[in-house]
Amino acid sequence: MVAAAVVAYAVAAQDAAPPVKPTAEQDDVAVETRDIKIEGTSVHYLAAGRADGRPVVLLHGARFSSKTWRETGTLEHLAKAGYQALAVDLPGYGRSPKSSIPSDRLLSQLLPKLCHGKPVIVSPSMSGRFAFPLVTSESDKVAGFVPVAPVAINDYRDKLSRITVPTLIVWGEKDTVVPLKYADVLAKEIPKSKKLIIPNARHPCYLDDPDRFHTELVKFLIDLPRPQSPSSQQNEGD
Repeated sequence: MVAAAVVAYAVAAQDAAPPVKPTAEQDDVAVETRDIKIEGTSVHYLAAGRADGRPVVLLHGARFSSKTWRETGTLEHLAKAGYQALAVDLPGYGRSPKSSIPSDRLLSQLLPKLCHGKPVIVSPSMSGRFAFPLVTSESDKVAGFVPVAPVAINDYRDKLSRITVPTLIVWGEKDTVVPLKYADVLAKEIPKSKKLIIPNARHPCYLDDPDRFHTELVKFLIDLPRPQSPSSQQNEGD
């Protein structure tokens, strides 16, 4: 069961790829450190890229934090491609303190303050507990969904068909934490989905092959329907 994968993840942590070191090429993109208050709780995040670009919200797994996306070059890559990259420290991780806000309500509270327009949610591993409640009940609030071997699949299996936005399912071929068969479960149940298996990659597959991950992520983003401007929405209503 996927619920057991959380425990397996902790046990297998010593076998997971270690955090990578920042590279010199990442220095030419400005990354801002910010905090947001929601329901009296502070949430820390990193921001890079155009403020008017499509927002891409990067969550993280249990061993990682927002800075992982800086170290892998993901923030830089998205910023250079014209997107607004927002890497969040989930409560109790990185520089975000623990919160009393339930995980199934956090993103619905956070997103309106974090970004303008509908974001794309990138949700690896543990962060599935935060992403699935939103995308299965309020799919209209996001533009796309990128589950990266997330946990909590069985908890939301009966609701996966409610995810109506384009979805890119990403898995490492050698993932021993959340079995590869669950990529097939998501692909079968989510209507507008496609599957990407990264060869020879483990559970944090974006660390084993960041170039492939970045390339496929940007391809997915480019293929999404263009966001409507307020003026175009008004014209359609005339």
